[in-house]
Amino acid sequence: MGVTKVMEALNERATFVKESLLKSQSITDSMVSILGSFDSRLSALETAMRPTQIRTHSIRRAHENIDKTLTVAEVMLAQFDLTRKAEAKILRGPHEDLEMYLEAINQLRSCLQFFTSNKSFKPTDTVITHANNLLSKAISKLEDEFRNLLANHSKPVEPDCLFECLPNTLRPSTGEQGDEPNTRSHSEHQKNVQNAVYTPPTIMLPRVLPLLHDLAHQMVQAGHQQQLFRIYRDTRAAVLEQSLKKLGVERLSKDDVQKMQWEVLEAKIGNWIHYMRIAVKLLFVAEKKICDQILDGVDTLRDQCFAEVTANSVSTLLSFGEAIAKSKRSPEKLFVLLDMYEIMRELHSEIESVFGSKSCVEMRDSAFSLTKRLAETAQETFVDFEEAVEKDATKTAVLDGTVHPLTSYVINYVKFLFDYRTTLKQLFQEFDDTDPDSQLATVTIRIMQALQANLDGKSKQYRDPALTQLFLMNNIHYIVRSVRRSEAKDLLGDDWVQIQRRIVQQHANQYKRISWAKAPGGESNNAGLSRAGVKDRFKTFNTQFEELHLRQSQWTVPDSELRESLRLAVAEVLLPAFRSFLKRFGPMIENGKNPQKYIRYSPEDLERMLNEFFEGKTWNEQKR
Repeated sequence: MGVTKVMEALNERATFVKESLLKSQSITDSMVSILGSFDSRLSALETAMRPTQIRTHSIRRAHENIDKTLTVAEVMLAQFDLTRKAEAKILRGPHEDLEMYLEAINQLRSCLQFFTSNKSFKPTDTVITHANNLLSKAISKLEDEFRNLLANHSKPVEPDCLFECLPNTLRPSTGEQGDEPNTRSHSEHQKNVQNAVYTPPTIMLPRVLPLLHDLAHQMVQAGHQQQLFRIYRDTRAAVLEQSLKKLGVERLSKDDVQKMQWEVLEAKIGNWIHYMRIAVKLLFVAEKKICDQILDGVDTLRDQCFAEVTANSVSTLLSFGEAIAKSKRSPEKLFVLLDMYEIMRELHSEIESVFGSKSCVEMRDSAFSLTKRLAETAQETFVDFEEAVEKDATKTAVLDGTVHPLTSYVINYVKFLFDYRTTLKQLFQEFDDTDPDSQLATVTIRIMQALQANLDGKSKQYRDPALTQLFLMNNIHYIVRSVRRSEAKDLLGDDWVQIQRRIVQQHANQYKRISWAKAPGGESNNAGLSRAGVKDRFKTFNTQFEELHLRQSQWTVPDSELRESLRLAVAEVLLPAFRSFLKRFGPMIENGKNPQKYIRYSPEDLERMLNEFFEGKTWNEQKR
């Protein structure tokens, strides 16, 4: 029974579920039918709306096209407006406001570019033609403005202004233009040169340079490079040449140089050295600075302009150096040649820097070629000097046996050589890689040997052999003393000095032997002399001594130390022998008649008179 109830309950539930499913299916079928009806209605609506949608899209596109056209029109009108404003400024010219004029040209170029890239509009061809014509006129006015502005601010630099740019140690000592300072020694001057600071002059107002730069660029953009080049070159080259002319620079040929007196030429060489320093370190540096600023960004034209601006000025300066280097050589020119070589070496780095571009290669090479030529001429002059010393045939004899003018000239020459020691080292290295000190020592020794050979020849002019020895002693001693007090001693060495000192002593000994060998008591055959023999000896001594005193008091030993040394050496020979003879044989005379006739001098008298030897006294002085 319980099972039956359970089954009935399950049947009821199953029946309920079945009925519910049937209802759900019915509802689903109804919904599908309704939705199908909506779909057909929507399709009909869409078909009805399509023409309207098409018309709306066309209207929207038309509006978009109108907006675009209006935008382009606005831009085009704006460009027309900008062109009209630029034209108004350009027609007024650059004189009122140059910066505004340049802005107007840039604006016109911008507008022209716009119209050129938008040729689809019919009016643009007319506008482009008009704008091009206007731009051409503007550039023409700009060219005139560049020329006028450059010319108005390009003035020659006054010499006093240039001198103020030099360091104090290199300014003219007298205040006269062109004077090369000469109050200091060469070596001291060189130290000052090495430490010198130069301040290039302001040759154009700084505020003008940007305007000139902008004008130049406008001309380049317009294709007027050649016009720009000619204007810049002609204006600046003339001004630079005027600056140098005011300073004193002049073009001289080899013939002009050859005709000049040495004193005049020497002064001009000193001035030229000064001009070279001012030109390269001040004027050319300043010229390059403004050229670089005005033509910045136009490298090829910039370098060409600077080269052309400076070409004639550089040529004028170098031509004088070439004329000197090629002129007839002479010993006195050696030191000015060394000065000229020195300034070219000093300026080497500046020349390399200032004239470093390809456009300047010819000027740079010409400058370096002159340096080499000056070195060659100086070296050839060395050889000439050595030969001139050896072959000097002047018959001017020094009657008193003192130092010959040739000796003092040559020694002073050698001293000057050593004052140029640094320069000479550089010069030697132009041609030879060996030790420059060794080369300088060799040159100096050769000159000394040539001098000594010449002095040997001149000494043979004396008839008195004692004076021959005195002459050689004086001159060799002067050489040795001068060398010992100079830088030459370090190069020639102690051995050379000692050899020459021994030669001096040899000549002194020869002088003593020749002059004083026959002093009383000096003979070996004094034994057994009779009174008459003693009288004869005293008379002979008196005569010989008086002759020697008369003659050798006129002779000169200019060095006081050597003079005293030689007198002492003579006294050591003469006085002991005289005292001995006087002591031994004096009584034989003193006891006879007129002893003062034979014994005229005491040892003290002789010593006093010996102190008058080698003083270079004249005959009149001796009589007094």
